[in-house]
Amino acid sequence: MGILFTHYARPHTKFLTVSSERRITLGADKAYDVTAFVEDLRRRSVTPHIAIDGHLSKTGKPRKTAIDQRTLRHAGYAVSQRCRKRIEEVFGWIKASAGLAKIKLRGRDRVNATFTLALAAYNLIRLPKLLAAAA
Repeated sequence: MGILFTHYARPHTKFLTVSSERRITLGADKAYDVTAFVEDLRRRSVTPHIAIDGHLSKTGKPRKTAIDQRTLRHAGYAVSQRCRKRIEEVFGWIKASAGLAKIKLRGRDRVNATFTLALAAYNLIRLPKLLAAAA
């Protein structure tokens, strides 16, 4: 399974180049926690902020992660994972509550309009909580 994800992910990383002194980061979900993919990112001077796949193997041992302690010890990694979680919550709400898990429309314009409406609805639901936090 890891080879499959790495095979499809590699073409997308060929565009990653570092033009400044600062390293760039790449966030991805736990399916990309594969040694070959992480090594490929490091060769390109990209810091992988990939969620760790903590599943147990068939023998009951925790699965080995490709992300090493160099990355895990930095505060930026934790911040990146918290941001990813907040973003994923929006998409989870849209799929579950807004009914867009399986869209029944044809055409990019119609799907785009429906998605925009779902995001507006999500913002309206969040608005009282945001206003209470600001007060």
